[in-house]
Amino acid sequence: MSKKKAAGTAKVHKKPLGIRIWNNRGFYVMLLPVLVFLIIMHYWPMLGIRYAFYDYKPVGEPVFVGMKHFNKLFSAPPFWTAFWNTLELSIIKLVITTVASVVVSILLNEMGNLLAKKILQTVIYLPHFMSWVVTASIFSLFLSPSATGMVNGMLRDWGILTDDMKNIYFLGDSHWWRPVYYVINIWKETGWGTIVSLATLSGINPELYEAADIDGATRFQKMRYVTLPALANTIITVLILNLAKVMNLFESVFVLYNDAVRDVSDVVATYIYRQTFMVALPNYGYSTAVGLFRSLVGCILVLVCNWLSKKVRGRGIV
Repeated sequence: MSKKKAAGTAKVHKKPLGIRIWNNRGFYVMLLPVLVFLIIMHYWPMLGIRYAFYDYKPVGEPVFVGMKHFNKLFSAPPFWTAFWNTLELSIIKLVITTVASVVVSILLNEMGNLLAKKILQTVIYLPHFMSWVVTASIFSLFLSPSATGMVNGMLRDWGILTDDMKNIYFLGDSHWWRPVYYVINIWKETGWGTIVSLATLSGINPELYEAADIDGATRFQKMRYVTLPALANTIITVLILNLAKVMNLFESVFVLYNDAVRDVSDVVATYIYRQTFMVALPNYGYSTAVGLFRSLVGCILVLVCNWLSKKVRGRGIV
């Protein structure tokens, strides 16, 4: 008994840290390029945060101005317009694309013809690989207000647009831009979102469907009481994880917006772009201040999402 106790309380002596590093030197050598890249591309640029408190222009030396840029930022109506547009566009886009992905994945899962299912899944998935520049070019042609615009031509053929009415400039009209933006995002991103949902659906126990068949459940009832509950946790998880990225909206808006719809399409990232590259004498300090505020809001969203993840999944995302 005393021997077992002694064995249970025996201390495990680890080798010194230097010897352990030397013994695993091969792994550290493989890690070194990645670590150097991470430091240079991600951490080194963070030193530029200090310029948020400077007047930093292309000519002259940086001059410390304290909170001047933040005071200007918080009192600038165009910034707040861009800020609220960012939240609204990102959140609505997230909800719509998630719902579309779930609906499409359920419909694909219900298809009996395996070949047709694979072909349809591939067709829906392909737009994800297109760059946003190509996507914007395609839809700009379809939605063009000129005589060659396919959508306006169809509206005239159907009698919705009469001869005395002008063609609709979908990407240049504040009333149409956002609905068109959401439709384009559904077309482009739904296929990618279905992957996660289909992976979850493939893991559902077939016995649940067999039990539902025995109970006389219809296909719709099986979707409602078996499929959707199985997807619920995945849907919530996807929403929480993507909610942390709502402030990163840029490319999809940048290639589609213009001055005519700036009031409904301008986001924080495009606001920073204009303040940096589209003024005669940019103040990099002000642009840095806007970027820092955007990063702080993003950090808060990540922490909130981490808290929500712990509540829903029992574990955090960071």
